[in-house]
Amino acid sequence: MGSCKEKLGNPLNLLLVQGPIIVGAGPSGLAASACLKNHGVPSLILERSDCLASLWQKKTYDCLHLHLPKQYCELPLFGFPENFPKYPTNQQFISYVKSYAAHFSIEPRFGQVVKRAEFDPTIGFWTVKTEDCEYISRWLIVAAGENAEPNVPEISGIKRFEGRIVHTSDYKSGSVFRNQRVLVVGCGNSGMEVCLDLCRYNASPHMLVRNSVHILPREVFGISTFGIAMALLKWFPLRLVDKLLILMANVILGRTERLGLRRPKTGPIELKNATGKTPVLDVGALSQIKSGKIKVMEGVREITRKGAKFMDGQEREFDSIILATGYKSNVPSWLKGSDFFTAEGMPRTPFPKSWKGENGLYTVGFTRRGLLGTASDALNIARDIAEQWRTAMDSKKIDNSHGSDFFTAEGMPRTPFPKSWKGENGLYTVGFTRRGLLGTASDALNIARDIAEQWRTAMDSKKIEIIPMLPRNDSPVRKLLE
Repeated sequence: MGSCKEKLGNPLNLLLVQGPIIVGAGPSGLAASACLKNHGVPSLILERSDCLASLWQKKTYDCLHLHLPKQYCELPLFGFPENFPKYPTNQQFISYVKSYAAHFSIEPRFGQVVKRAEFDPTIGFWTVKTEDCEYISRWLIVAAGENAEPNVPEISGIKRFEGRIVHTSDYKSGSVFRNQRVLVVGCGNSGMEVCLDLCRYNASPHMLVRNSVHILPREVFGISTFGIAMALLKWFPLRLVDKLLILMANVILGRTERLGLRRPKTGPIELKNATGKTPVLDVGALSQIKSGKIKVMEGVREITRKGAKFMDGQEREFDSIILATGYKSNVPSWLKGSDFFTAEGMPRTPFPKSWKGENGLYTVGFTRRGLLGTASDALNIARDIAEQWRTAMDSKKIDNSHGSDFFTAEGMPRTPFPKSWKGENGLYTVGFTRRGLLGTASDALNIARDIAEQWRTAMDSKKIEIIPMLPRNDSPVRKLLE
């Protein structure tokens, strides 16, 4: 679906959206839209990029696989194809997302960068402004995600480095860094996987460890570590499960402290729930660290023109620096008038109640629990809005049938001809004159003149379009609307 300028040809338009406005066409936004549609509630997705799941399509590296088995990464109501591997590749996940959108006939409006979204208490609606449109809806669903913008830390001296500096959002393959000495800043899943990828191209990665980190085996005897943890949590307290996970990791991987990778004092699941910091699921990087192909560097004092000085007194030269420093939310930059989000762009209310704010504000994908959290949010939001939607539709039916006394009990206008054609609040009648087709013609002309005058006034003050609940794809009505 194109932009407002393309569709309407006007510099700025006010669009009334019947269902919720969803900001973001990533997995979270698509899941919310699909769940709403499953309840019969329409929605409109606004996406700043030109494609679905832009983070996955444009900001991920080629060797990326899902860190968890596919059954833990499915979006609601539509699973992965059976022939997909246990850990789908980046490209397979993208194809799944596209199939998901097609299955539910979800058509976002692309190229819509939200500049400001704010609740207007005078009308009880949210207004969402982009460069060329202003959208209005009773509900706003924030699905821009925890990973909207690259997180670039301040590192002393980095601006004077003469080599290449890239964030992992711009990293595709280690082939560009073949035979180079590379400083990788960050030891999370991305940092570990990038170092492993660099080894495939005979590069010499030095991984800068800035904090303590939990490293767990991805699988134990062919069973997902995450699956084991989920099963144990059904029977045992969280802290006991954490101790068991660390014990398994030490037996299988060895004590990572000896490699310069200190474990946090808080257990891996407890730490994830509290801070969002994900434990590293090892896919081979640890063996390369043990062999010396990946060198662990603890603490950097400053970046120099040719390399870096470290806290332990070492100084090394590097050809490139890769920032595996993660992402951050951008919600505070455009959501105004609400204190539901912190300055860091995360909901103040912790999971599992982080999905609902006030005045019709909702969030999906801010649980720090990956796609499982996204699915939980989307289902909760859809149920909540669907209940309001049904109530509104039921009250509208009652209002339409009993809310006007313009007609008598016999179904005729109380006002006699020739003024029987106009009621109150935009109500008109045609063909109730008891004067046959001559009366019908008179009514029609009067109604057209009256509404046309109101229409011109409205058009002069502001351009308005109503985004309808579109019929099914093959409907001729839909073709006319498009």
